[in-house]
Amino acid sequence: MSADLTRNQALVMKTLSGAEAPLSAYTILDRLRGDGLRAPLQVYRALDKLTEMGLVHRLESLNAFVACAHPNCHEQELIAFAICEACGKVEEFSDEIVKDRLDGWARSHRFKPAKTTIEIRGNCGSCVAKA
Repeated sequence: MSADLTRNQALVMKTLSGAEAPLSAYTILDRLRGDGLRAPLQVYRALDKLTEMGLVHRLESLNAFVACAHPNCHEQELIAFAICEACGKVEEFSDEIVKDRLDGWARSHRFKPAKTTIEIRGNCGSCVAKA
């Protein structure tokens, strides 16, 4: 963990890093009340900074957060997440073929993307095997 993190950022990062599934800001707050965090704004400020630093991702479809699984992934133009609806596990990945296809579409439509995030919802291999 970076020495540049504030106390609140470090607490939020530790909570997300130890989580087995994405966490909402309010779940993070509930887990950190014993550490002195009392207001949602404290958690949101920490999450905003951690996201800006590329240490945390926000999963739009879940309105929840996960710790970054890959160093320097924030440098990628495309980040994808496979979200298991049964167990909550999230796999983070980037795919060059998908990126190339989306880049081609953007060029042909004269669209300039700033960031691309893909969220795939379904069941992971472990949960499918249990079914």
